[in-house]
Amino acid sequence: MTTIALIQARMGSNRLPGKVLRPIADRPMIDWVLTRASRAQSLDRVVLATSDHPRDDMLADHVRKLGYEVTRGSESDVLDRFARAAEATGADILVRITADCPLIDPGLIDAVVALRAREAADYASNTDPASFPDGLDVEVFTASALARAASGATRPHDREHVTPYLRRDPFRRAVLCHDTNLAGLRWTVDEADDLAVIDRLARAMGRDDFTWKEALAHWQAHSDMFADNSGIARNAGTRMGSGQKLWKRAKQIIPGGNMLLSKRAEMFLPDQWPAYFSRAQGCTVWDMDGRALTDMSLMGVGTNTLGYGHAEVDAAVRAVIDAGNMSTLNAPEEVWLAERLIQIAPFADMVRFTRSGGEANAVAIRIARASSGRDGVAVCGYHGWHDWYLSANLGTDDSLAGHLLPGLDPAGVPKALRGVVHPFNYNDLPALEAIIARGDIGVIKMEVVRNAEPVDGFLHKVRDLATRHGIVLIFDECTSGFRETFGGLYLKYGVEPDMAVFGKTLGNGYAINAVLGRRAVMEAAQTTFISSTFWTERIGPAAALKTLEVMQRERSWEQITAAGRSIRASWQELADRHGLTISHSGLPALATFSFDGANALAYKTLMTQEMLKAGWLAGPGSYACLAHTPEVIARYAQALDPVFALIAQCEDGRDVMALLEGPVCHAGFRRIN
Repeated sequence: MTTIALIQARMGSNRLPGKVLRPIADRPMIDWVLTRASRAQSLDRVVLATSDHPRDDMLADHVRKLGYEVTRGSESDVLDRFARAAEATGADILVRITADCPLIDPGLIDAVVALRAREAADYASNTDPASFPDGLDVEVFTASALARAASGATRPHDREHVTPYLRRDPFRRAVLCHDTNLAGLRWTVDEADDLAVIDRLARAMGRDDFTWKEALAHWQAHSDMFADNSGIARNAGTRMGSGQKLWKRAKQIIPGGNMLLSKRAEMFLPDQWPAYFSRAQGCTVWDMDGRALTDMSLMGVGTNTLGYGHAEVDAAVRAVIDAGNMSTLNAPEEVWLAERLIQIAPFADMVRFTRSGGEANAVAIRIARASSGRDGVAVCGYHGWHDWYLSANLGTDDSLAGHLLPGLDPAGVPKALRGVVHPFNYNDLPALEAIIARGDIGVIKMEVVRNAEPVDGFLHKVRDLATRHGIVLIFDECTSGFRETFGGLYLKYGVEPDMAVFGKTLGNGYAINAVLGRRAVMEAAQTTFISSTFWTERIGPAAALKTLEVMQRERSWEQITAAGRSIRASWQELADRHGLTISHSGLPALATFSFDGANALAYKTLMTQEMLKAGWLAGPGSYACLAHTPEVIARYAQALDPVFALIAQCEDGRDVMALLEGPVCHAGFRRIN
């Protein structure tokens, strides 16, 4: 019988790319695996089984130069890769060793090979159940069993991880167990901390032929030296999707993990949220593993009211790409878009464009201050991340606590800005009057509506205050614009600002924001410096022109408002059915709800967890789009019913924490690295 070890390796690791060629004690990790495995007496040959992806050419060439045989196959269907390797090598018995096990022990390989023969098993291992340190994993199986698995396994997990199918009936199995359970020790390499620990151990041992028991003795004598990776769960990678693995990588090299707090995985479902997408269409998002998920959550954080990948908008963008996006000359689309927005907004005479909402708000503040000649700003709502806004938190209290994101630390904001920005609460006119009485307020910046409706003519009274005191009134409609009217929410209430900022919905997912204003105010932009190269790119304005055309034709604001009301009604119906108390907030097209009580965050996490299992991106909030048809909303409510029933059980005494498969989600701004 021919017994061959197949070393499973590739360069495209999700958590630690290129790890197989990273050095351990000045030698590539793959060299350690091949050298140590080759010392097993039971093996006839050691063969590398890598993928046929071009990025693995370097790995294959390196291993061939070391004198080892190489077979190549599918990157994702590793079971098929192994089956083809078995055929190519003519093996009768195969030993599977993964390249993230640089301390693989030849004695353990021989022991598991002998166990399989003694028990006449189809499959034998020292991992099921695990009792040896993680990183000493040996799996042995017959070529005939592998062939049966390759033809019978259909689950993606079974095909990616090779042996789960073999570990189930009807295969005859055997397991080698250690007399002491050492499964909690981590000697594998999945992450940078793992690599550092193994490198430290290898250098301390001073040679590459030490046994696993010698390594254990050193480990036990110097355990404090190897604590870096002790918190990583065994075989965590097999339970994580590609997006979760990529998110772990991202948090090591990108402060905060990504560019937007609202898209952090911890805000939804820590350790389980797919985090990244491969494509999106309508209200369906495909994750990095190709799983289709219906998005009843943020829909691009409110950017895609027409749905993902709208054919007409995308076609307009492709035409711009074909014609050229940037040049020394200006894009004519910005003139056409400015004219179109002025037609829509009766108060506006002039327009400036940016690409993000935060910078659009900063531009608006700069222009308004230049126009009024005063530095003081009164704010109500959320207006972005820039210094001017966060300076409100330079005092001793969290002044912005009631304005969407509590706990924002103004670290890095110049202390000299203290006392120039003053928050006031919505519908609290006396508070605004008190701020204006200071005499230095030149700008009032506010959201028209976020959660509460105006009472007692609040918006009209704000307008009157601004007019009487020569203050520039800015409505921030980055979020609310084009959701209940064709234009701003201010049209619904009949109150005109001096300036308005529009964003999210304007380009249906393409970056474009606009600052509109009266000529007397906007011309102050000529007296200050406001300029940026990529504000002149062509894609954003082209997307906005087509988006406005589609919105007007489809009357999208009416459709998404109706969809939002239907979604909100389904939440309340389910809550009533299961005896739960919930609180609603937000515009209908930006509807959210919360569970009442101390377990609100845990219930939110549970809802997200259970809906994700059922194929939905869904938490206690839904941003509506045209793709949210009545049929989709009905299926969503049906999927949500058993989740509300589960939460009702928790209200009756069941432990919600026992139902969660990971940590509770974050409530707001928190450090995650």
